[in-house]
Amino acid sequence: MPILNRAAELQNEVAEWRRHLHRNPELLFAVENTASFVEKKLKEFGVDEVVTGLGRTGVVGLIRGNLGSGRTIGLRADMDALPITETSGKPWASETSGKMHACGHDGHTAMLLGAAKYLAETRNFAGSVAVIFQPAEEGGGGGNEMVKDGMMERFAIEEVYGMHNMPGMPIGHFGSRVGPIMASTDEFTITIKGRGGHAAQPHKTIDPIVVGTQIVTALQTIASRTVDPLASVVVSVTKFNAGFAHNVIPEDAVLGGTVRTLVPEVRDIGESRIRTIAEGVAALYGATVTVHYNRNYPVTVNHAEETGYALKAAAEIAGTSNVKPSLDPMMGGEDFSYMLLARPGAFVFMGNGDTAGLHHPAYDFNDEAIPHGISYWVKLAETRLAA
Repeated sequence: MPILNRAAELQNEVAEWRRHLHRNPELLFAVENTASFVEKKLKEFGVDEVVTGLGRTGVVGLIRGNLGSGRTIGLRADMDALPITETSGKPWASETSGKMHACGHDGHTAMLLGAAKYLAETRNFAGSVAVIFQPAEEGGGGGNEMVKDGMMERFAIEEVYGMHNMPGMPIGHFGSRVGPIMASTDEFTITIKGRGGHAAQPHKTIDPIVVGTQIVTALQTIASRTVDPLASVVVSVTKFNAGFAHNVIPEDAVLGGTVRTLVPEVRDIGESRIRTIAEGVAALYGATVTVHYNRNYPVTVNHAEETGYALKAAAEIAGTSNVKPSLDPMMGGEDFSYMLLARPGAFVFMGNGDTAGLHHPAYDFNDEAIPHGISYWVKLAETRLAA
């Protein structure tokens, strides 16, 4: 099935927007220049209403159709970059040291702007489309902030849809699934208090490093011996800080890591077992621990009916054979999850071709995907808001 002719015509223009955003990455909520760029474009397109400052620095544009009144649906893109030094070597590589668009949010923003331009030109739908440009997906919970700011109520959004590029999936292909598609992203910090001393006299100490290594090993039993093998859980210790000299056993040690799950009940088990294991192992050696557990992004759960609409729109653009309706869930996280808790909707993946992986310093969004993404957004809006 072909992409929309107008989307193909817009590709070069949208690619220039994308490359401008790529050269000028911004982090978390500090996306003022990106938000200003989005606001300016939406006003140039003649979008009916443009609201800034939602969720601190988010932007929403409302486009009303010409086919009568009806519901409002939301289409969301994320705007923020990552604290990574780019190595792609592209002519449009980041011009800000230590920051880059390593997840393709520049492409997501540009494609939704392209769709907004098309929809504002044609208005071939009933009701309204709210194009949502969100800050702080990469760890800041910007989606949650926009929801808490009353975005859904303010624009009377009844359904909401998101999209993310996927390296390794061919250009022009799409995939999604009903139910959990991305994991919750909890974080933990375990502070171990021992008794320091001379490394030559370990019997006079309570070695927090030994305690910490035992905790790291024991935490692996959450996946292997506590949770149903058919359920999904990842417990990764990613930080272990202790000591300052070769001949000193330190007083304390600090571990940190992440827990990823796809089921709320397993999330509860993960938190409970981390506390129990850390406290139990510490007590065994005479140490004490403090566990700080932060429930970060929830599981991203696609609603059944809305996922069907999204997959149907993708198939009309890409062809049924190029749409995977039962994509395997991923253990990465997404703060679009907050929007799906607030309203029914669906999150889909779109092929980025044979590129470096997400969050890799050599990653770059593939501009060949642009007309496919624009076409998907337009087809979804027009079919969900058909007169």
